[in-house]
Amino acid sequence: MPDRGGGPTGPRIRVGRPSRRVRTLLMTLGVLAVLGMVFTMFAGFWTDWLWYRSVDYSSVFTTTLSTKIGLFVVFGLLMAVSVGFNIWLAHRLRPPLSAMSMEQQNLDRYRMGIAPYKKWLLLGITALVGLIAGASASSQWRTWLMWVNGVSFGQKDPQFNLDVSFYAFDLPWYRFLLGFGFAAAILGLIAAALTHYLYGGLRITSPGARATAAATGHLSVLLGIFVALKAIAYWLDRYGLAVKSSDFKATDSWTGLRYVDANAYLPAKTILFCIAVICALLFFATLWRRTWQLPVIGFGLMVLSAILIGGLYPAIVQKFQVQPNEQAKEAPYVEKNLAATREAYGIDDSQVTEYPGVAETKDQAKLRDDVANAASIRIMDPNIVSPTFQQLQQIRNYYAFPTNLDVDRYAKDGKEQDTVIGLRELNYAGIPKRNWINDHFRYTHGYGVVAAEGTSADAGGRPAFTESDLPSKGDLGTYEQRVYYGERTTTYSIVGGPQKEIDYSDDSGEKTYSYKGDSGVNLDNPMNRAAYAVAFGEPQILYSGAIGEGSRILYNRTPKERVEAIAPWLTIDGDAYPAVIDGRIQWIVDAYTTTNGYPYASRTTLGDTTADSLTATNDQRAVVAQQNQVNYIRNSVKATVDAYSGEVKLYQWDTQDPVLKTWMKAFPDTVEPRSEISRDLMDHLRYPQDLFKVQRELLTRYHVKDANTFLSGSEVWQVPDDPTNKTGETVPPYYLSMKMPDQDEQVFSLTTTFTPNGRDNLSAFMAVNADPGTGDYGKIRILKLPTSTTVSGPKQVQSQFNSQQDIAETIRLLRGGDSEVEYGNLLTVPLDGGLLYVEPVYVRGGGLKYPLLRKVLVTYGGQTAFEDTLEQALDKVFGGEGTPVEPPADEGEDEGPDEGTTPPPSTQQPSTVQEALNDAQKAFEAGQEALKNNDWEAYGRAQEDLEDALRRAEEAQSGGAGGARSSPRATPSASPGSNS
Repeated sequence: MPDRGGGPTGPRIRVGRPSRRVRTLLMTLGVLAVLGMVFTMFAGFWTDWLWYRSVDYSSVFTTTLSTKIGLFVVFGLLMAVSVGFNIWLAHRLRPPLSAMSMEQQNLDRYRMGIAPYKKWLLLGITALVGLIAGASASSQWRTWLMWVNGVSFGQKDPQFNLDVSFYAFDLPWYRFLLGFGFAAAILGLIAAALTHYLYGGLRITSPGARATAAATGHLSVLLGIFVALKAIAYWLDRYGLAVKSSDFKATDSWTGLRYVDANAYLPAKTILFCIAVICALLFFATLWRRTWQLPVIGFGLMVLSAILIGGLYPAIVQKFQVQPNEQAKEAPYVEKNLAATREAYGIDDSQVTEYPGVAETKDQAKLRDDVANAASIRIMDPNIVSPTFQQLQQIRNYYAFPTNLDVDRYAKDGKEQDTVIGLRELNYAGIPKRNWINDHFRYTHGYGVVAAEGTSADAGGRPAFTESDLPSKGDLGTYEQRVYYGERTTTYSIVGGPQKEIDYSDDSGEKTYSYKGDSGVNLDNPMNRAAYAVAFGEPQILYSGAIGEGSRILYNRTPKERVEAIAPWLTIDGDAYPAVIDGRIQWIVDAYTTTNGYPYASRTTLGDTTADSLTATNDQRAVVAQQNQVNYIRNSVKATVDAYSGEVKLYQWDTQDPVLKTWMKAFPDTVEPRSEISRDLMDHLRYPQDLFKVQRELLTRYHVKDANTFLSGSEVWQVPDDPTNKTGETVPPYYLSMKMPDQDEQVFSLTTTFTPNGRDNLSAFMAVNADPGTGDYGKIRILKLPTSTTVSGPKQVQSQFNSQQDIAETIRLLRGGDSEVEYGNLLTVPLDGGLLYVEPVYVRGGGLKYPLLRKVLVTYGGQTAFEDTLEQALDKVFGGEGTPVEPPADEGEDEGPDEGTTPPPSTQQPSTVQEALNDAQKAFEAGQEALKNNDWEAYGRAQEDLEDALRRAEEAQSGGAGGARSSPRATPSASPGSNS
């Protein structure tokens, strides 16, 4: 450039190419980065393959992977070819550009710019859309496998007379194909239109025709394909009405056709299908007519018809035909919904029996004798006593028990009894010194089972252990006690190599162990070590000297994780439970097959239905498939996970379930036949809680079989809130060995209660036979109480307990100082036409930080007792000495005070009551002193003195000291801190 007088320009800086060394370095780094990304992806694939092979379910991995790859390739290629062909065809049909308009001159520079790269651009666009479409299609592997392997349900829907399998297996796949077809048509249309515009086939501002004949024909065909797909969509929508959800005042989740669907939407869809077919033919006809006039008119007619026929007409039918006489119009469709829903959730055989709710006999002695036959009343609440197990049986800080223990059945002295059971699992937070070696090599497993009788406690209120200590010993005999796989085992361990593991500790010191099983993946291979180092983000796996010959890595160690990985087509119950079976600790996992395509069956969201007061406070007892909406469920598979070897076995439980049969065709040899279940395993199987919770939620509405009653809503129930828990969630179901009125003997059952919608009195009691060893396993029995009389529900019973003066005073005394009173499960037992309520009461505090059973609340027929033991409470209630319970003023309200509150003290206190309470205070203080000194013998004597003093106070209140009935409200002078 010429000098413009701006002064010296200075030296010019010459920018050269990087040196050869720099270029080599950059190229090397680039290659290494690519290799790193490739190896990272390979590591994930390789470790998955190794894991599936280690558990002998490699067929699941290969079937799933091959299906995903196949769908990715096929649909990715179809989309790429569809878009690429339309771009190529539009380019081939481009007009000559001899007469260049201003619009085309402006586009010419873009044509010139891409001309050298047309092939690469075409390949890039097609590859991009192909990858996106292939990735989307691969996620439909379940839909594909269910369609290609689907078996018949043997049941037809009432509207179209098609087998249920069409809606469960076929319709979802057809809808996917339709969606893919729409995507391909729209993308092809957009790509073709842009190409035609770029090369002059379409013109926006140029004079003359807006489109060439070739462009008109090409785009018309694509529009015709789109409209033809819309016609297919209208036809499939007809069948979709049978599984469509809609708002309906009779239920929150109505599924299936209603009157307006059958008489307005269904004919409308048929008419729109015909119009769409005609419109598509008009678009195809432009190949010969070369004009869009008729297709555009047809398309406009189709849109107008969709608005009038598909939208306005059904609204008119609903407004002027249905609403004036809704009950009569909807009743036939409600009956179909009732039948389908009851069948889909397995509640069609539920037995509803009228139950008086009040005792039919006045013979108190006979009633007392009948209690033992009615139920084995469990006073050890598995959801309360875990801290007690922890304190008394933890032994070492690096062990822990689950927050909620489990209930199972074990034989003792030849008689089966309900047992509270938990495993002493590894607690990583309690490891004395946290480092990589300790976390993954030294502390690798838990040790032993701890079990206690469910129906009794020892003299100190502690569980009556039937299996305890470390190593565990007791009634369970000899078994492999090491727990390498459990609910708390959420990280990996490397075992079996040169580094010894801590087995357990006793009085002689620390014992070591080296894993002898063949579980996990062998790390002898450097390739495996490198892959796991990358997959787990832990480079020490690659070079650590603690890994050597025989080292194996264990991961995916919770029972739920293992079963989900092996059977990804199953929905897993939120509560796995342990059992000692054939000398091994086995985790038993209930698994479900589900579908969202059962015609006319109402849907439920599993996450909402299976939530209760336990899932709200325990992250280990998870809800099922949080947002999974289903309208068919079966407990089709029972799975076991060996706590030592991690071996997983799947057993076919529901031999009639067509969904399971479909998955067994897709994944052959993964599910063992039901006949392979051993006798010992069968003794510990049970009816699953989450299925029961789903069924009880449906039965709040679907216990009725009459359409008019269902529509009126007069018989709607609700699951009551847990009165012993502050979460506001529903009461959990309880396992209990009990006898329903039509049964001859006790069976292991799962029970719950119902209250009327918006009220607190009892409306029904429900139990399911949970013992597979009996003939009517899974039989749901509902005792329906009369609406003409009021029977107290759980919340009212709890309120009545708290409102009794003597009970409230004792509770207040127990709650003194830093002690806490914890209410256990409020159990309900049918007894001679009435209902017996039993609730254990625990005290936590003083020098102890774990709950001990101190009292048992019992109420029956208006009589209430609050005693040290269940036997004493029952004797008092049925001996006529119980405290009468005044029913609440209104059956829907709680008149009693909140728990822990007491009525105002009486203004006149007999001296005998005061003396008894003074003695109670002294006994209480003596007990506290004994606790501090760990003098259990003195503590027991103090508890006996305390009980004697409270009993004298109650007797004085009931009529002593001149016969006046006074309230023992005088409180001890000191504020007690009780653990009694």
